[in-house]
Amino acid sequence: MGSLREDLCGAGVEMVETHISWVFLAEREVWKVKKPLLLPFLDFSTAEKRRMACEAEVELNRRLAPDVYLGVVPITLDSSGRHRLGGSGAAVDWAVHMARLSEADRADVRLGDGRLTASDLKRIAERIVDFHQRARSDDQTARFGSVAAITENVKENLDQGGPAASRYLSEAEADVIEAGQMGFLSDPSAAFEDRVEGGRVLEGHGDLRLDHIYLEEGGAIRILDCIEFNERFRFLDACSDVAFLSMDRRRDLAEYFLACYARQSNDYDLYRLVGFYESYRAYVRGKVNAMLADDAGAAAVVRERAAEEAQRYYRLALDSLAKPNPSPAPTSAGRRAVPSVLLAVGGIVASGKSTVADRAGTEMMAPVVSSDRTRKCLLGAEPTTSVSSEPWTNAYASEVTERVYQEVLRRARCVLESGRPVVIDASFRSRTHREAARRLAEAAGVPFLFVECRVAEEVCRERLLRRDRGPSVSDARLGLMDDFIASWEPVDELESAEHLVLDTSGSLEANVELVRSRFQPLVHPTP
Repeated sequence: MGSLREDLCGAGVEMVETHISWVFLAEREVWKVKKPLLLPFLDFSTAEKRRMACEAEVELNRRLAPDVYLGVVPITLDSSGRHRLGGSGAAVDWAVHMARLSEADRADVRLGDGRLTASDLKRIAERIVDFHQRARSDDQTARFGSVAAITENVKENLDQGGPAASRYLSEAEADVIEAGQMGFLSDPSAAFEDRVEGGRVLEGHGDLRLDHIYLEEGGAIRILDCIEFNERFRFLDACSDVAFLSMDRRRDLAEYFLACYARQSNDYDLYRLVGFYESYRAYVRGKVNAMLADDAGAAAVVRERAAEEAQRYYRLALDSLAKPNPSPAPTSAGRRAVPSVLLAVGGIVASGKSTVADRAGTEMMAPVVSSDRTRKCLLGAEPTTSVSSEPWTNAYASEVTERVYQEVLRRARCVLESGRPVVIDASFRSRTHREAARRLAEAAGVPFLFVECRVAEEVCRERLLRRDRGPSVSDARLGLMDDFIASWEPVDELESAEHLVLDTSGSLEANVELVRSRFQPLVHPTP
């Protein structure tokens, strides 16, 4: 195929090589040609199989980038013996034709330049949640969420990548990865079958990496290069899909992405599984890069870079099996940017608790578990769909509220058990609910802080009037306020070190600084 590469690399065309493709880059267009390979996980051994794979790639990737994937074009051989894209000669191979996107918009480039922000990660999470919610999820996809199916993938990956892992790590470290991944598969707390029953196994992307995501400034998000060659790698748990993005690079941004995905999808159970899937995904990338590093036909610079990446990913596969480090880490190193803690934010209606909770979650790169969102989820309603009625009836009857708080605390427990911090956004008007949150923190062995948001009643009333003007996750309205104030139980059951009062009529920045000042001594007690 050397002549094909030479013929297609004309003036102004650059070639980039991956482990399974040659990619030809012109100023505004791209053509991707699949290598004639037969590997344990793919078969591109004939031109016809490569054509079918090209057609599948276009169809599947139009789900997330419809305007990028232009079609499939033949590679022909003309009378002079030169390969052409299109043309009148006989078709000897096939290429995926794509529009070329700006490299400056690629997420990994933005990260390297310091231009990938928490806001960008939130947008990406929302895009992927929308994709997952629309994705195929049926009996066929569900088969791939069984313990047997996941075990097959893991064992195959370990068998194929094991020899290289022992080269890039010590043999003992490679053994730890294998024991950790296989051991997790037999851990009942993983609850793989619950994921199937909950509809979390679907037809996803299968290769959600930063270098496949393009973000226009304030505009569209396009995600390229899904797995087309093997449905076994594309039919998966949603957690396995997002683990590609949560495992790598900047840990603080990765954690924030995961937090945004969990909240938008109401999937906090993924925290039970994410370390396992991060390890599995990193091992896949280690194996793939090791294959390219060993490819004698690849350019020396490509092989050298692939070897560096193989070692980095195998190391990441090992590190991902451990719970996050309980001590804070720099933004680019370690397993955590913030140690584990339970921060509960409450107050009367319109006291500003959700604003404070959201900002605290961003500061801590931690998931926020909202009672309002949880209630809507339990009732099968969209977040901004009102389920309100007369005060304390129907959706807000006491028995429903008890179910909501039980589920809120269960979700928070999933996060804490993964070694991460969590923020709970709920009114916490009763001592019983506040004490339940404190007991959860105590059982998890993490610090607890209850932030009580207060503001003058007239300010609350003004905020509630403004809330009437548009959709809101909260159903609390002005008619509920007097009853809510009357039912509020003063916070007299907590020690002063675990209780912080904020006046939310003031600066949000100042209040965030107050939370931070109280938070730091909790997680860094004086020796």
